[in-house]
Amino acid sequence: MTFIETPNAPKPGGHYSQAVVHGDLVFISGILPITPSGEKLTEATVLEQMQQVLKNLDAILEAAGSTREKVLKVTVFIADMEAWGLVNQLYTHFFGDHRPARSIVPVLPLHYGFGIELEAVAIV
Repeated sequence: MTFIETPNAPKPGGHYSQAVVHGDLVFISGILPITPSGEKLTEATVLEQMQQVLKNLDAILEAAGSTREKVLKVTVFIADMEAWGLVNQLYTHFFGDHRPARSIVPVLPLHYGFGIELEAVAIV
């Protein structure tokens, strides 16, 4: 088991790793819209928040020896389902022809009032 921590994504805010690699799988913890330097994008639009989350996802995947094309499953937590259409467009552009399994979970506002959180499982 390998615990992943890259400076190219925000440091964990609690007792967890950015990701854990076990065998051929990488399990990526919930990713919030926080820059690698620690800036919380609470005032950003949900699209800007999603862009940062996806940048963080790419950085963590790279640190784990994986890529977005190897993502198997994504769970997106969203505070405002009204924004889902726009978020889905950005998600579709990010993954292109790759179509991982996905769940969308509507939630009350997330930590710090964020609108988006994403977790994923990928192969290495």
